[in-house]
Amino acid sequence: MAPTTPSEQQELAARIQQRRAELQVLAEKIGEIEADADEHRYVVADSLVIKSLAKVRESEPDRTCFRLVGGVLVERTVKDVLPTLEANFDGLAQVITQLAKQYKTKEAEMREMYSRLQESSA
Repeated sequence: MAPTTPSEQQELAARIQQRRAELQVLAEKIGEIEADADEHRYVVADSLVIKSLAKVRESEPDRTCFRLVGGVLVERTVKDVLPTLEANFDGLAQVITQLAKQYKTKEAEMREMYSRLQESSA
């Protein structure tokens, strides 16, 4: 149903603006997480790193390995680092998928509101 009164039109226009702001925030968050995922993708998907860590994990699972966590270099073992990297990458991929779905949903809602606003002003 299209808004008929000017106040309803203003309310709908305000909701559209709010949706635009929400979409912008989601897009920025998706970009940040994709950048993190790219870093993990480089480490996890690079066959040289995986092959090296896998070989070391088989022969010396308790061998010292260093990992950057929040800007701090921490000492861990190979058996701890590789699964953590893979799990982090999988988690980031799931978050990106969920945020993309939210973005599409909010975008569809905004388009529907915008079309209602266009109908009312026609």
